[in-house]
Parts: sequence; structure tokens; C-alpha cells
Amino acid sequence: MLKKKSLFILTLGVMLGVFIGICGSVFAEKGKTDAAIDSDALPFEDLRTFTEIFGRIKRDYVEPVSDKKLLEDAIRGMLSGLDPHSAYLVSEEYQELKEGTTGQFGGLGIEVTMENGFIKVVSPIDDTPAQKAGIKTGDLIIRLDDEPVKGMSLADAVKKMRGEPGSKIILTVVREGADAPLKLTLIRAVIKVKSVKSRLLEKNYGYLRISSFQSGTGESLKESLAALKKENGGSLKGLVLDLRNNPGGVLNAAVDVSDAFLKSGLIVYTEGRIENSEMRFNAAPDDLIDGAPMVVLINAGSASASEIVAGALQDQKRAVIMGEKSFGKGSVQTILPTSNGAAVKLTTARYYTPSGRSIQAEGIEPDIALANVKLESLDKSEFDPVKEANLSHHLQNGKANDALKESEADKAKESAEYKDYPLYQALTLLKGISIVNK
Repeated sequence: MLKKKSLFILTLGVMLGVFIGICGSVFAEKGKTDAAIDSDALPFEDLRTFTEIFGRIKRDYVEPVSDKKLLEDAIRGMLSGLDPHSAYLVSEEYQELKEGTTGQFGGLGIEVTMENGFIKVVSPIDDTPAQKAGIKTGDLIIRLDDEPVKGMSLADAVKKMRGEPGSKIILTVVREGADAPLKLTLIRAVIKVKSVKSRLLEKNYGYLRISSFQSGTGESLKESLAALKKENGGSLKGLVLDLRNNPGGVLNAAVDVSDAFLKSGLIVYTEGRIENSEMRFNAAPDDLIDGAPMVVLINAGSASASEIVAGALQDQKRAVIMGEKSFGKGSVQTILPTSNGAAVKLTTARYYTPSGRSIQAEGIEPDIALANVKLESLDKSEFDPVKEANLSHHLQNGKANDALKESEADKAKESAEYKDYPLYQALTLLKGISIVNK
């Protein structure tokens, strides 16, 4: 009798609390139409079902379960049912998220999402255990050690993949084209992500690789461009911006990167239901490479903030987008701290490119589509075509640099740029643009 009374009091308390909250919001918004007020009507029957199930679990489940766990799991379920990116973060998870945006955290270095109950790899992060172990974009993780992920929440799976640096975890993955699931052993490490890397591909042509968008990415990009110009001995004739397998990150960082190459115009705007979810970002009047031609490389692992940059530069006709269709995450998540030290990661808006395109579930279509292939030089054959230089008693050119040119061409074929097909094509396109512009 006492248990039934306690349950009744709990039920009444929950329903009364919700009733007061909803009624307060309804009376505060006097301008609402009758239809809008009807849509906010208190769902008594649904609340009755919730409290009935809550009571059944408390009374009949095979093991005792705390109220805190049940309510926390109910909140997680409520958010995970909205979309793959909304989540409830307990204080520990909230802290890990904040660490991730600064570029240093412990774990495997892998960006994941949920798909049909399994963990899907958006992309591995450069120079991390995940990348070194051979994890690829599109892999489906079905087991963590010996535990199936089916039924796990994304937050629980991420928590299990994190751990002490030096500890081991075995991921079982299903990969398209593989005959059987693959078992990959990874050693956890402290992940220190250097978000921007740069180098000269050759004289006058620069390369920038952004692996993720962090709070300091914009400043790092400016420093890298300055270093490239100094190494080149002057301005660049072209730049490749590599956003392949970049899972995204901080929205403001994507705006900073786009702004670095645009002199004016809209970069991105967002639209949502709440007032502060509607934002517009415009470029300041500076272009750090003075209008030099650009190629942006993307693939299926380019998501979120990467798509903001690619979409802005594509719509503004500032760069040629090359590669594969991007991931298609066009939503904005807002972190809302709660009174208990936890936080809610809630999808509050969609973002749009300058021309008004929503990338959500669509992605960025490249201007030039490229297959994900690798180039290999063919071995020289005794049946290579006969040229003038092969003929007996051929007339000499009169210049001594022929052999040098040939050796440089052979050396180019062995370079990393040549074997990376999309990068090789990007560099070739930049050279072509430079020649035409002359």
C-alpha cells in the first residue's frame, strides 16, 4: 500500500510539474492562435503511460534501478529520438566535449555518428590511432572489444572508446567491399590535433590541410599562409585547401577560414525556431592570398564546418571544389548547460550556403567529381614509343638541360602529390589556370 501511495505521489508530482511549466509558457505567449495553444496542450495520457512504465520498472525489473538512472536514460532516449546529433551529456562527457574543441583529448581520434543502431565512422583524424590502424570513412563499428554496439547510445559508445592512454581496444568493423568483418586493434593515446598543416607542393603552389575546425584554427591558418609565402619568397600563384575526411567542428572556425579567402559577401547563415538561432556571417574586406586561384578538396568524410567552407567558396565563385560529394551534415548544435553540471547538445538550426542551399542530408556536389583512386607509375617497357632522341645520328638540341628535365619528370611521378590522385589533379588545374591567366 505504501509503495502504491509513493508511486501515486510521484505520478502526480511529475504531471503537476509539467502542467505548471506548460501552462506558464502558454499564458506568457498571449498572441498565440487557438491552433498553436491546442498543439501545446498537456498530453495527460502520454504522461500517464510514462509514469506507469516508470513504476513498472521500479517494481518489476529483475534488479533494483535508481530513479536517477531511469530519468537520465529517459532524457537520453528523448534526445536521441530527435536526430543523430542531439544528446544528453553528463558532466564528464560535457567536459570531454569542451576539451575536444580545444584540440587535445584522450581516445582514438575518430569522428562517429549513429546509423541503424551501429556506429558509423564519419572520418578518422590525422595522425591518430584510428588513422594509423586503418579505420576508414564509412566503416560500421559493430563491436567494441567483445561487446556489441547494437542498442548502445552514441554517448555510451564514445565513452567506451575513450580510456587511459596506452590501453588497448579491439574494434570490429564492417567495410564495404570486404568479405568479412575486420578486427582492428587500437592503442588509445592523448589526441593532440594540429588542425592546420601546410607545405609547398612546388614553387609558387601551396597546400593547406585542415583536419578539424577548432577554436584556434583561424589563427593557425593565417600563420601557415604567412609561412608558405615566406618559404616561397613571395605571393603564391595557387593554393590547394584539403578538407578531405574533416568531420567539422566549431562554426566560428569555419567562418574564419572562409573569411580568409573572401573580400566581401555572405559566408553562411542559419535558421531555426528560436530567435538567437538565426545568424548571418559576412566576409571582411581581405583575401590573404590576394585572389590567387584555389582548389578545395572534399570527399564523403568532409562534414559540417568543412561543408560550410566548401559551400561558401563555391557559391562565391572563389574556388573550384574537387573530389567526392560531401557527408551532408547541415545542422547546428547548441550546447545548453544544465543546473546539475551536465549539458544538452541540441540541434537548434540548419545552416545555408550564401545562395540559400541547405546541405542537410544532401552534401556539397563538387564542381569536378573525382574517383577515389590511387595512381601508380607503370614500369618502363622495352616497347616504349620510339622518339626522335632514340634515332641513330639524331641532331642534338644544342642545350645541356634535356637530361635534367627528364630526371625531374621522373622524380615528379614518384612524389606524394602524383600518387595522391585528387591532389595531383588539383595541382594540375592550378597550373592550367595560371598559364591561361598569363
